[in-house]
Amino acid sequence: MNLKSYLRDAIDPTLVRRALVIKLRHHGDVLLCSPVLSSLKAAAPDCEIDALVFADTAAMLAGHPALAQLHTLGRDWKKLGLWQQIAHEWALIKALRSRHYDLVIHLTDHPRGAWLTRLLGPRWAVAPHRTETWWKNSFTHQYRIVGGGRRHTVDTHLDALRRLGIQPAEGARALHLEPGAEAQTHVDALLAQHKLTDKGFIQIHPASRWFFKCWPVARNAALIQTLAARGEKIVITGAPDEREREMVAEIIASAGVELVDLSGALNLKQLAALTLRARLFVGVDSAPMHIAAAVGTPCVALFGPSGDKEWGPWQVPHRVVTSSHTCRPCGQDGCGGGKVSECLTQIEVATVLAAIDALEGRG
Repeated sequence: MNLKSYLRDAIDPTLVRRALVIKLRHHGDVLLCSPVLSSLKAAAPDCEIDALVFADTAAMLAGHPALAQLHTLGRDWKKLGLWQQIAHEWALIKALRSRHYDLVIHLTDHPRGAWLTRLLGPRWAVAPHRTETWWKNSFTHQYRIVGGGRRHTVDTHLDALRRLGIQPAEGARALHLEPGAEAQTHVDALLAQHKLTDKGFIQIHPASRWFFKCWPVARNAALIQTLAARGEKIVITGAPDEREREMVAEIIASAGVELVDLSGALNLKQLAALTLRARLFVGVDSAPMHIAAAVGTPCVALFGPSGDKEWGPWQVPHRVVTSSHTCRPCGQDGCGGGKVSECLTQIEVATVLAAIDALEGRG
């Protein structure tokens, strides 16, 4: 018997002409929803799939081969004044309504997705389970969330499709990020400038926008010193954020070895192009770690208070490095909310080196 027959409210994906995927979250979260686009396209090849994301995260999905249109929402529209905000919102709603979606897939429990779904009036709509009547009446389907950090975020996203009776194909579940020709040309020039070869260097991305997820400066520096002593070429990257650049500068000064510093110098597409060329990515739980997984670069990822089962590198060769603290993953912003996570600060350099060696077949 067809498995779909067990699900009485399963939809026929061939009837979906246009679909909208809504993911209004941070960069890594948006990238982790890319398999939803691929899986839906595999099940409904003739469907036009659009996405709605915050404008600053658009690079995570721009160029995705399954994407027809990418709609964006500014995070700072509220700073524009009431009438300008209304004008922007109305323009977005008009653009979305003109697409006449048959299906809306809302991948968070944010109320905005529910109101948008009501305004768009699709035949089908799916969102995470909530008990409020107004929420339940906004969607035709709800999918259950497995709690306790026991399920990877990508699979949680794909559960939206499973709830509709669409079983994601194995070959469509990978992350996808398209760097684009312009970014690749830019990075090729940088590599030539610094006399680096394709797969001839290790990328270290030590920082995160959440500093309680970061490994200490001294241990990052010691790792770089050891790798450099082995003859490894090191490229260090970081966001343009002032605090992150200060942290990278401290690491470089403490390491005191020759390396290539590209922190704050690359946009997201260029970062993806660089990571694609790296032999190995070493970093913490962050969007760049997910970018590495999306472009297929093996990862060594350090995890502290965040859950590696939920957020770890997806479908790429990797090693996750954690401490033995029984309280992790706690999801807190440092021990006791103190912004410093002992489960990270106590990870030894030797442990990270062992993970690198094991991943590269030297362990």
